[in-house]
Amino acid sequence: MNDLEVRQLRYFVAVAEELHFGRAAARLGMAQPPLSRTIRELERQLGVALFERTTRQVTLTRAGEALLRDARTALEAVTAAAHRARHAGSASPRLRIALKADLDGGLLLPILDAYGADPLAPAPELVLGGFGDQPQALRDGLADVALVLHPMDDRGLDSEPLLTEPVLVALAAADPLAARTRLCLADLAGRDLPNGAPAEGGRAVPPAPGTTGRASNLSEIFSLVETGSIVFFAPASVARLNPRPGLAYRPVSDLPDCTLAIAWPQDARSPAVAAFVRAACAIAAAHGTPAEPPVRSTTA
Repeated sequence: MNDLEVRQLRYFVAVAEELHFGRAAARLGMAQPPLSRTIRELERQLGVALFERTTRQVTLTRAGEALLRDARTALEAVTAAAHRARHAGSASPRLRIALKADLDGGLLLPILDAYGADPLAPAPELVLGGFGDQPQALRDGLADVALVLHPMDDRGLDSEPLLTEPVLVALAAADPLAARTRLCLADLAGRDLPNGAPAEGGRAVPPAPGTTGRASNLSEIFSLVETGSIVFFAPASVARLNPRPGLAYRPVSDLPDCTLAIAWPQDARSPAVAAFVRAACAIAAAHGTPAEPPVRSTTA
C-alpha cells in the first residue's frame, strides 16, 4: 500500500464530517467529481470501503470511523508541525501563552513576573481566543502553553491544576432571586443563558463557566444580565473583578467548582515551557485558596 497523502486525508475528513459529497466539495472549494475520484482511490489503496453510499445518504463504515479518528490526529500533527517550524525559525521566538481574557483566576500577571525573572527566558506573547479555544491552539502549534478551565478536551496534552474555585450565578440586582443568599439550579430553570442552554427536568443546565454566545465579551454579557435578559455562570475570580451596581452574584449549591489549569503538549521539550509551568505552579501554590467573592456588587 502506498503512503497516504495529506490531501487525501483532508478530503476524506471533509466528506466524513459533512456526510455529503456536494457539501464537502463546497467546503473544500473544489468540484464534486474530482473529490469523488479521490475518495474512491483512497478506498482502493486501503482495500476497504470507507463510506456506504445510497441515493439518499452517505454514512461511514466501521473502517471509515476508525480512519476518521486517526486522520484528524494526523492532520492536527501536520498543521502543528508547520506552525512550530515557522515559530522556531523566527528571528526571536517567543513563548506563546493561550488564554481567554478574564479567565486567568487573577494569576496571569504574577506568573508572568515569576517567569520573567530569568533574563534568558524567551519573551512571552499572549494568544487570546474564545472560551475553549486554548486546547486546540496547543494541538495546532499556535501556542506553547495555555491557561484552561477544566473539564477540557485533553487529547495530546498534559496539564497541572492551579486553582479551584466556586462558580456563581450573576443576576440582575433587581431580580427577586437576588434577595436570597443561596440558590440551586432548579431555581434558575427557564432562565436564558448567554449560549442559549435550555432548562431540562425542572432545573437549569449551565454551560461551562465563562461560556458565551449571544454576547462576545464580559461587558456585553453583564449589560444583558443587568437588564434581566439573561443569567450568567461565572468563576468566583471573575465575580471579584467585576463588581457592578446592577449585578448580584449568588452561590449555587449544586453547581460544581471549576478548576483553572496550565496545559501544554505532551511532546513538548522546550525549557521555556518547563520554566513557565514551574512558575505557574509556584504562584498558584503561594496564592492559596481565594477569598470568598462578594455576593452583591460592592457599589450596590
